[in-house]
Amino acid sequence: MTAKGFPILYISSSRIGDAVLASGLLKRLHDEIPNARFTIAAGPPSAPLYRDVPNLDQIIVFEKSKAGGHWFKLWAQVRARRWGLVLDRRGSSIASFLSAKRRAVHRRAGEREPVHKVIEAARLLKLTEDPPPPFLFTSESTEAKAAALLGEGGPILALGPAANWVGKTWPVERFALTAVQLMEKGAPFEHGRLLILGGPDDWRAAEPLRRSLPRDRWIDLTGQADLLTAYAALKRARLYIGNDSGLMHLAAAAGIPTIGLFGPSDERLYGPWGAKTRVVRGPRSFTQIQVVDPTLSQPVCHMLDLPVRSVVEAAKALFAETEPKTEGAATVKAKSTRSKSA
Repeated sequence: MTAKGFPILYISSSRIGDAVLASGLLKRLHDEIPNARFTIAAGPPSAPLYRDVPNLDQIIVFEKSKAGGHWFKLWAQVRARRWGLVLDRRGSSIASFLSAKRRAVHRRAGEREPVHKVIEAARLLKLTEDPPPPFLFTSESTEAKAAALLGEGGPILALGPAANWVGKTWPVERFALTAVQLMEKGAPFEHGRLLILGGPDDWRAAEPLRRSLPRDRWIDLTGQADLLTAYAALKRARLYIGNDSGLMHLAAAAGIPTIGLFGPSDERLYGPWGAKTRVVRGPRSFTQIQVVDPTLSQPVCHMLDLPVRSVVEAAKALFAETEPKTEGAATVKAKSTRSKSA
């Protein structure tokens, strides 16, 4: 039996990246509706992102089935309740068949210019003037688990070498070279550690990263941390570099400096969101890549023209721009001397 309050049914995008980019909507609803109660319907990939949402009544995990049967199953689970708000990121017709004071349903609109997915999500609640940035809730236990997995040590450089398609996957050997150059003597992470992130199927693909550095200088959470724990771990990193993927959006949402590596995907729609983010691509634009692969379906890597040098230079520049400014020892000593003599 659910608690009293203002009941909100949130139907999430199934893809992890899209779900993260729209996650600020939940944060805004939580902040502005004190008695909000959340029921979240999501596909298996994105459902774990919502585990720690406050005032959560239920997470309904539903998988796509033939002839739209998954929508009928979802309707059967939520039809008995009168909803304060049904917010549907999937653009289905289910909201029309539910009792609700208000409905906000994604509608695909023809765009003359590409619109970033954060802006697209903000339109659902008419928040385009102040689009809520991506945000995920984490509990104390999730934060503690992440802290335990990372342990103590120097600043963390996080890498996400995987992607959902070979076409937008930068070669892992280049990730390894990038890590070595950023962690060598005189580099920003000279005394740092490497954090490797990915799903269960990415463990073998990350082997070159593990071989590139001494064992005490890397932490491999590939397949070892769920999405929300990975997000909590990323909040403790100093810089993230990764392909266009859900992990890249998790890093940007965590508020850390994030570099997204792009090729056959459009950064105008899917670029990492936030002031501390940068997009790096090779000499070809997304449009130029579309010319040779119009359907973006060829099983070839479109990232081979992105050199290591470009990524390392961008990483060093972003690190320098976002490095917290600290006073030098001489300045601190002088201030202390003046204070004592005052």
